[in-house]
Amino acid sequence: MSFPWAKHYEPKAPLMKWLDDRLPLPRFIFDAVGAGYPVPRNLNYFWNFGALAGVALVIQIVTGIVLAMHYAANGAIAFDSVEHIMRDVNSGWLLRYAHATGASMFFIVVYTHIGRGLYYGSYKAPREMIWLLGVVIFLLMMATAFMGYVLPWGQMSFWGAQVITGFFSAIPLVGESIRIWLLGGFAPDDAALNRFFSLHYLLPFVILGVIILHVWALHIPGSSNPTGVEVKGEQDTVPFHPYYTAKDGFGLGVFLTIFAFILFFYPNVLGHPDNYIPANPISTPAHIVPEWYFLPFYAILKSFTVDFLLLPAKLWGVLAMFGSILLLFFLPWLDTSPVRSSSFRPTYRVFLVILLVDVLALGYAGGAEPTARNVIIGQVAAIYYFAHFLIILPIVSAMEAPRKLPNSITEAVLSKHGAAAVPAE
Repeated sequence: MSFPWAKHYEPKAPLMKWLDDRLPLPRFIFDAVGAGYPVPRNLNYFWNFGALAGVALVIQIVTGIVLAMHYAANGAIAFDSVEHIMRDVNSGWLLRYAHATGASMFFIVVYTHIGRGLYYGSYKAPREMIWLLGVVIFLLMMATAFMGYVLPWGQMSFWGAQVITGFFSAIPLVGESIRIWLLGGFAPDDAALNRFFSLHYLLPFVILGVIILHVWALHIPGSSNPTGVEVKGEQDTVPFHPYYTAKDGFGLGVFLTIFAFILFFYPNVLGHPDNYIPANPISTPAHIVPEWYFLPFYAILKSFTVDFLLLPAKLWGVLAMFGSILLLFFLPWLDTSPVRSSSFRPTYRVFLVILLVDVLALGYAGGAEPTARNVIIGQVAAIYYFAHFLIILPIVSAMEAPRKLPNSITEAVLSKHGAAAVPAE
């Protein structure tokens, strides 16, 4: 977004002038994340999670590159190569645990980032493209994480690949062909490992490219803010640097502290013990589950237990699982309320809290033993998930009476701190 009051980069040193004329990289950085990029003055710490997601991705790429130097994508020695990394490679245990823990931290940050977008209406016009690119990033993350989970070639890796790819066989006519194409054969083996390893290495760089588009799209309308009120003048903004670089720096310190605590004291707390057993195609684990960040979608996948409308239950589960994610693409048009932030939408805020509880219930059902009780919990939670977006959200958007919005961001900030409001320009 072009702000008339934004500062402009003026190089003073001869070297910087020469560089700016030929490769204006300092100007680009100044305008993108420096004093040349004004942002709303009322951003809270939930706006830190975009930058934290970028840091988490860098951690994954750096550790992944080094791990790839020692990993062997061969069914006979893949598990042993991971053990070699853990025991023989200098600081290999640290790199492997940092990569595994980093994946979980990445998803925690991204889920929080998505939750902030849902609460503050960051997906609404004119920021639809930012949201759509964010959902693309999320899909790429899920694909990358699934393939990475297979690579250690432990029991849960092998059987996770067997079960998840097996669901594709439910697609009429082409399902079995898709499954064989994904695995490179009739069961997970060397071909699957090579394919998954290659794509797992490539996709983080694709994610990085989409993130660049995501940030580019963000700079066109400018950042959203907790009130949902658009910037009306210079008094509503502050330069990104030093105000929000300092704020992001504090958030980064908290993030790295939590990350280091888990890494050094509880590195396996988010993993599964069965994955420390070598893959055995003739010994099925008692309870096959994916990583924790897939559990809500896995619960939706398992929620269909009977055939319906001439289609098998397995196919309905696959359609529902993918539909639960693709539904997010349509969110900017499902929510028709003119008010962005849930801070001024009390009714919708209640349903957002219910949605959070519902997603947690899906996570529980996805990881729990498939008893009758747990299956019912997953089915009820899956029904509410779709009802929230397809029924409740459009109705609440049309009927809700939101609270009065402040005239400007500055008025909201000053009133919050008990100061006299400044009239909006």
